[in-house]
Amino acid sequence: MKKVVSLLSVVLLAAGAMAQTNMSLPAGTAVKVKLENTLSTFSSKSGDPFSGRVTEAVVLDGKTVIPVGATVQGRVTKVTEPRRIAGKPTIGIFPETVVLPNGERYILNATLVDTSVRRGTDVNTEGQFKGAGHDGKDLTEIGMGTGGGMLVGGLIGGGEGVLIGGSIGATATVAHWLGKHRSAMLPSGTELVMELSRPMVMTAENSGQ
Repeated sequence: MKKVVSLLSVVLLAAGAMAQTNMSLPAGTAVKVKLENTLSTFSSKSGDPFSGRVTEAVVLDGKTVIPVGATVQGRVTKVTEPRRIAGKPTIGIFPETVVLPNGERYILNATLVDTSVRRGTDVNTEGQFKGAGHDGKDLTEIGMGTGGGMLVGGLIGGGEGVLIGGSIGATATVAHWLGKHRSAMLPSGTELVMELSRPMVMTAENSGQ
């Protein structure tokens, strides 16, 4: 009987210790990382891995849960590089795991919400990085191409030539415009801000070596 009681006590103590180590980071918690590999629409593809180092400790109730230096690992989910007037180049990423310096690994469900890359870029509500689309310079180029075509056409064929020339000029310029790639890139060293999309439970049970 004493052995049974002793064993039960050990089990209860172990369960109590595990309960004390259970921590849950709430949804919306920010995780800031620095990207360790370059991602781009012209070199990356869906399924490619990425990693980043945590640059700011995540603290809960005064205790550090995710320390500086922890690694966030994930994969690329979407890469598009449109060659149309509408649309922006897009890089989608999905953070999957956080690895602590001691080797413990935890499932991470998070969404990208911001980056240190500016110049017309943004992050949409789905956590996808959007590069700059066609800009004012392109629109000026279209206008100049159309106007130039009209001028040449008018000199050659009068009024009718103006319309024909304008059409030819616009077509050539649009073809050139649409042929230009619009790329997006997240260089190595880019600062990323992610937010937990669901609570992250830190327990010995969901960690693995």
